[in-house]
Amino acid sequence: MHMKYQLLNVFKLFLILSISSFSTTAFAELDIEISGGSAQQIPVAIVPFGQENSQRAKISQIVGADLSRSGLFKILETRGMVDLPSSASQINFPQWQALQAQALAVGNIEPLNSRQLRVTFELIDVFKQTRLMALEYTVAPAQLRMTAHKIADEIYTKLTGEGGMFASRIAYINKTSSRYSLMVADVDGANPTAVAFSKEPIISPSWSPDGSRIAYVSFERKKPIIYIQSLKTGKRFLLANFKGNNSAPAWSPDGTKLAIVLTYASNSQIYTINADGSGVKQVVNSNSIDTEPTWSKDGRAIYFTSSRGGRPQIYKVSSAGGAVSRVTFEGTYNVSPALSPDGRYLATIRKDGGSFKVALQDLTTGQVQLLSQGAKDESPSFSPNGRVLLYATSRGGRGSLAAVSSDGNARQRLKESGGDVREPAWGPLIK
Repeated sequence: MHMKYQLLNVFKLFLILSISSFSTTAFAELDIEISGGSAQQIPVAIVPFGQENSQRAKISQIVGADLSRSGLFKILETRGMVDLPSSASQINFPQWQALQAQALAVGNIEPLNSRQLRVTFELIDVFKQTRLMALEYTVAPAQLRMTAHKIADEIYTKLTGEGGMFASRIAYINKTSSRYSLMVADVDGANPTAVAFSKEPIISPSWSPDGSRIAYVSFERKKPIIYIQSLKTGKRFLLANFKGNNSAPAWSPDGTKLAIVLTYASNSQIYTINADGSGVKQVVNSNSIDTEPTWSKDGRAIYFTSSRGGRPQIYKVSSAGGAVSRVTFEGTYNVSPALSPDGRYLATIRKDGGSFKVALQDLTTGQVQLLSQGAKDESPSFSPNGRVLLYATSRGGRGSLAAVSSDGNARQRLKESGGDVREPAWGPLIK
């Protein structure tokens, strides 16, 4: 497996890649396998929405699958139930209390015209017999799947008190025998679309904070160059093409800048650059390899991988430059820093014996927990609420994506049937 964090090839900037023009080519959806979960799962019944069978996207199935993958919910079987309500007024509460459902989701899909649907949704506390929420959406048929993800987020937030994560997208690299593709898909692997592809490798996708653009690195000019791809227009913008290597783009929290890695003045060093390609500024200056920058939540600091201690570890520096401090001390090898959205946790790839695993460090206490179970795991990326980490792993000599909850209890594996999948990046929630 030619993973970018092999012991002798830790850093991204030396990989060769190329990108071609924007495409909307469809690919096979990612299959998901789920294992584990919280010991205290919330029992929820998701009733088939009224008239959903006339639609291609079955909202109740999508909502149930989303909640099940979180590991926090037990989705109860509704087939065989005598009454299947589509509104709160139709609920036979003793029936659902006997099923031991704590919450019940009901809804309906109503065609308004040839281009619009009205989706109504209610979440009910079964034992108190009270309505927890009621929502209404007016959407196009093509938006039903994303609407289902938004409903799942509403249920998740109401019952857990945490922000959601399902109405988002993931980016990843899919390699087939003939080409590499930069893919964007719904969080459950549906609707996969190639937004860039090439006969040469593609690496380092990085989402803008608003989810409208992806920065990546290309070698189409026989050297690493950073581009920004617009998902709305399909156009791309050349961000960095300086002398030497241009690599490892990472967006600032406000979307105005990116941290990048350049070698035009020396070895690999961290710089910042405005999103329009202006205002290049060096952040660190050392004789070591400094790479893989990622921003703190407030944008005041940048975490990065450096060999300055002899072996790769994670360090921190002000985004304006200045003194550097070491962050990781447990283990002799830590790379690929990723910060949780609340800034409390740092995920890395840590060498554990002869394996490379996802590790999670509490930045307040310093406590470290190994989360993944593979031998060659890479590229951790947090969900928008910080509850789940998406990463790349290997099985049978082929790369695939996997996910693990931040407590290590719930696990998923997403596999692309037709390719070698790597370098996931979890995008922000879609408004």
